Amino acid sequence: MQDSEETVSEDSGFPAEMLNEWMAGDEFLLDFSSGTIAIVLAIIAISVTGGVISRRYLFPKIMDLISKSERIDGKSLLAPKSLGWMLGFLIFSELLTWLDNNTNPVWDASIAQNAIDWSFTFFLLGMLLAAYRLVDYLDAFIVVEGEENAASRRSLASVAESIGHLVVALLAAFVVAGLFGLNLDGIIAGLGITGLALALAARDSVANIFGAISIIIDQPFNVGDWILVDDIEGEVVQIGLRTTLIRSSADTLITIPNSNLVNSPVENFSQRRFRRIRPSFEFEADSDPSSLKQFCEKLLEKVKEDPRAVKEDDSWVKVNAFGPSMVTVSCNFYSVQSSASQREMTEDILLLAKGIAADCSLTFHEPRLRR
Repeated sequence: MQDSEETVSEDSGFPAEMLNEWMAGDEFLLDFSSGTIAIVLAIIAISVTGGVISRRYLFPKIMDLISKSERIDGKSLLAPKSLGWMLGFLIFSELLTWLDNNTNPVWDASIAQNAIDWSFTFFLLGMLLAAYRLVDYLDAFIVVEGEENAASRRSLASVAESIGHLVVALLAAFVVAGLFGLNLDGIIAGLGITGLALALAARDSVANIFGAISIIIDQPFNVGDWILVDDIEGEVVQIGLRTTLIRSSADTLITIPNSNLVNSPVENFSQRRFRRIRPSFEFEADSDPSSLKQFCEKLLEKVKEDPRAVKEDDSWVKVNAFGPSMVTVSCNFYSVQSSASQREMTEDILLLAKGIAADCSLTFHEPRLRR
């Protein structure tokens, strides 16, 4: 065996020959020669340096190249520190394995093999942790800059993050089980036996998952939309794998199962193309018909001139009803799709109507007035 190792060493050449000369000598500590300890320390230094460089410079540059958003840069990518640890342990494991296979180090082989095995184990755990953390950055690749379909992309990113976390967690469970020598065949067989019971117990969760898929495909609403469902009204904050979060006008968070959203009518206020304004005015019953006619024509003309007004052909101002003591004038206008514009335009219409009524010598109805 010693002869074969010497043959490998002789055939390997530089740098193996130089390393063999460096590591040769008497045992110094834990069956390691002083030269071997120095080489191992050098490998540790290279691994740490490689991890730091990759975390601070290499990975941010790669993400900047493939990311479609400004959200990921060199600073924000420092958050998942497991990226650096992951690559550091991989470098250490590979260099130590190469040293064991291509040179003749003076060391305790069992300690060296344990170091190789544990460093590779930590590499796998770091990779899983990094993958779990990087799922949070999926929106940087899905939600690109620009307004076109931005809401749909935000919704897709929200569901993708939930699915990504679940997939990584399941992979981590199987990997950790394998690392600790658990018999996965028995677990899988047990899942097969109890599959029916689990399916029945988790039918609501499965319905919610399919509900999330239906929301993404049909897109009745997206993240950021203002909706009304089952007397719950608010802004969609997050579409998860099981539930959807809605922030109400009282700034509270409401959790709704996705299956409820799919099976209930959803009123999406954000999808309106315009907003309807329907003020009405009540004048005294003895108002002059020609003045009422003039009021209707002037108000309609002024509102149509407003740049916020839309659907001019469907806008009108007409005398709608007569009563014993009053006459009612109803209006129908449309504004652009903005709640602020709707409120401002409604106020302007009311003030404009008051001024036109005064010009037409019309008196607004006062129920308390007795003649």
